[in-house]
Amino acid sequence: MPTRSPSPSPWTCVLWDVDGTIVDASDGILRRLTITLDHFGKRPPTRAELVHWIGPPMYESFQVNVGMTPAEATEAVAFYRVLGKADGYTTGARLFDGVADLIRDIAAAGVAQSTASSKPEVQVVALMDHFDLSTSLTAIVGATPDEKTLSAKSDIVAEALRRLEAAGVETSRPVLIGDRHHDVEGGAAQGVPVIFVRWGFSWPHEADGAQAAVDDVAQLRALLLFDHPGAGAGADA
Repeated sequence: MPTRSPSPSPWTCVLWDVDGTIVDASDGILRRLTITLDHFGKRPPTRAELVHWIGPPMYESFQVNVGMTPAEATEAVAFYRVLGKADGYTTGARLFDGVADLIRDIAAAGVAQSTASSKPEVQVVALMDHFDLSTSLTAIVGATPDEKTLSAKSDIVAEALRRLEAAGVETSRPVLIGDRHHDVEGGAAQGVPVIFVRWGFSWPHEADGAQAAVDDVAQLRALLLFDHPGAGAGADA
């Protein structure tokens, strides 16, 4: 019998949150939020307060953070998205150091990957194209344009797994990489363990419930690829 080559990863597929995990889009988000909230007579957030905005769907955040009704939030999201489209979705966005290389290395090792983002999918596609990551991903999954039909992280994780399965990917051991408690909760709802990255926009307690938490890309690499020195050592959540 031929020997089976060892797996390059403890996971059969990797799901990625985008904002705060792969991409720092905070400059553009702050600018668009300031214009939008000024337009609707609300106080814009400070940079320190962006932690309340980056991660959840904007439709939810307009209600929770500034007290908009669902109807007002729908109008605010539409206004905000017009600004984003005018910006081209990628203006001011930058990659967190080392994450793109890790994504490419995981793909080169033969492990399937997908985004699982609460950003509208059209924006996620634009960002992945802009940073030349699309070819490393089997699926690119984000929210629907209205951020209501498909926006909850648990539903987006389920959709990412569905698309991977449709592409013939084994999804028996998935993992989600994220930076907010919404990622931890959304993964848990689908039975997907979460590795929490601390370089995003979060409070320390948001890692509670994650399988592991990492401070840098080297630690994350060790949990995703077996061939990395020290792989499997893990990090405390």
